[in-house]
Amino acid sequence: MDVPRHGVARGKKIRRIIYGAVVLIALSFATYGLSTLEPAAPDVERATLWVDGVKRGPMLREVRGLGTLVPEESRVVPATREGLVEQIRVRIGDTVQSNTILMVLSNTDLEQSVVDSELQVRAAEADLANTRAQLQSQVLNQEIVLASAQAAANRAKLQADVNQELLDNGLIGDLQVKLSRADFENLTAQIEMEKRRVDIYAKSAEAQISSQQTRVEQLRAVVELRKSQVEQLNVRAGASGVVQQLPIQAGQRVPPGTVLARVADPARLKAELKIPETQAKDIVLGQTASIDTRNGIIKGRVMRIDPAATAGTVTVDVQLDGELPRGARPDLSVDGTVELERLDDILFVGRPAFGQTGSTVGLFKLTPDDQAVRVQVKLGRS
Repeated sequence: MDVPRHGVARGKKIRRIIYGAVVLIALSFATYGLSTLEPAAPDVERATLWVDGVKRGPMLREVRGLGTLVPEESRVVPATREGLVEQIRVRIGDTVQSNTILMVLSNTDLEQSVVDSELQVRAAEADLANTRAQLQSQVLNQEIVLASAQAAANRAKLQADVNQELLDNGLIGDLQVKLSRADFENLTAQIEMEKRRVDIYAKSAEAQISSQQTRVEQLRAVVELRKSQVEQLNVRAGASGVVQQLPIQAGQRVPPGTVLARVADPARLKAELKIPETQAKDIVLGQTASIDTRNGIIKGRVMRIDPAATAGTVTVDVQLDGELPRGARPDLSVDGTVELERLDDILFVGRPAFGQTGSTVGLFKLTPDDQAVRVQVKLGRS
């Protein structure tokens, strides 16, 4: 038969409480111990890292940019008069001289104006000849009147002298002598008036002829101008070089100011480099540059810096020194490098992708046991 055991259930309950308390105390100690532990350093593949060493010595600061070769001087040949393109005598790439005719235009109105101007000159010349003849005739007639007055005065003087002798001899009276002298004095005054009239006629004739002559010369100048405008229809290069552009076609009518051609000297080229605006702040005039034409490297100097940025770049013109490599021609793509400065005996390292000049960034320094320790580094010029 079963015998009841008193106190067993109570003992089990006490043991369970003791076991639970021990477990709770153990978990507390384990949690505290884990919280005081430092996190383990993460591992990373070395091949995925970019590692560079800090060096001491000289460093060359430079910036690079892509660009093209362009002529230092190019001449745009515009249309000075409206015309129809009848003939194009050159092609792109042809070598021309300053007097080489690039193309021939035609303008019937301009050619007709030359003929009209020449006819006006002939009419003005005929008017000038007619005016000169009429004025010379008037002056001549006045000179004849002057000569007649002088002859009459001479006769009056002779008569007065004769009457004076007769008066001295008592052959005539005093009245006749006075009348003859009055006639002489009247004719002498008339001579002076006729001389002044001749002088006035001569000056008037000279002024009228000069006016007509000026008109003739003016019309001749118009003829020369019209002829020069017709001559300009033979479009000339105006400078020695190579034809770079011919943006028109035969049969096309062009208004004044239209660009007919562009001529440049291929022996005088410069490089136009596109430098990122963030790197162009240290570029100054006169800095040394080198231009890689893919067929040789040529030295140069910065000659101009564009004051404005376009599409995130600044245009820098480099004047080339020395002989151009073979194959160098306008619009050739080049790679340019501008030397900013040379620094001696400095510490330098490869530039981090996220670092800017003058900023302080966090970098990792490798220890001999391949552990990476973060350090703060202040970056200098780049």
